[in-house]
Amino acid sequence: MEAQRMFGMTPWVRRLLVANLLVFLCQKTVLVDPRFQALFGFQPLLALVRPWTFVTYMFLHASLLHLAFNLLALFMFGPPVEERMGGRAFLAYYVLCGLGGAVLSLGLVQLRHIDVVIGASAAVYGVMLAFAWAWPNQPIYVFPFPVPIPAKWLVTFLVAFSFVLALFSVSDGVAHLAHLGGFATGFLYLKTADWRLARAERQLRRRAEPSVLVQSAHVARGADASVKRRRAASERDPVSAEIDRVLDKISARGIDSLTPAERKFLAEMSRKMRDKP
Repeated sequence: MEAQRMFGMTPWVRRLLVANLLVFLCQKTVLVDPRFQALFGFQPLLALVRPWTFVTYMFLHASLLHLAFNLLALFMFGPPVEERMGGRAFLAYYVLCGLGGAVLSLGLVQLRHIDVVIGASAAVYGVMLAFAWAWPNQPIYVFPFPVPIPAKWLVTFLVAFSFVLALFSVSDGVAHLAHLGGFATGFLYLKTADWRLARAERQLRRRAEPSVLVQSAHVARGADASVKRRRAASERDPVSAEIDRVLDKISARGIDSLTPAERKFLAEMSRKMRDKP
């Protein structure tokens, strides 16, 4: 089942927004002791003795502006990405991008001193990348520019900006290495997912086409080719009919048009066919 929106937000986007807001409220009221941030923020030099900070740092924020930027970006870009990926895959992707930000900060700690990293920026930047990956030409209005910016150029600018500031070790209080880690992790995840889905489609087409052609020979000549395939497949079994329906949808509208359930089905059928003796 696809994610259902409530007040413009999908389930996991809503939960992440609430979690970040609640933690920030605690930071500013009952947990104001600096030791709280030190205990749950990500400190590369202490990361191996405080492994929980690889995750907990994503829910801490330094200021209201810091929090507002991340939550606004998550609110804008998160719902369509969650609908496209599915709830569980979206949450896994979000956390994985956040982990990527921490891992890159840890890996480069010898090259640049990093005291503590906090914030959801690495995870949120991964979500923005996923949005631009799926809808590269979607216009995004960014204040104060009078005209919208295509999503692909907005994300390209953010990557370049973070890279330049990280390269020159600009001390502006922002963890640019974490941003780059989120981008890099998101890129690898999305590229691998696209490659696997395309491979699954090729495998199913190779297995399905021969039998489809044989079955289609028994259907009336005047029928449309796709109708022939679907009718012949339904005579065999529902699974074959669903495979043909998904392949027809890819042919007509592209692989990006598949729902999370159809993507999962395509991957499962490809795995089953690959495992057959």
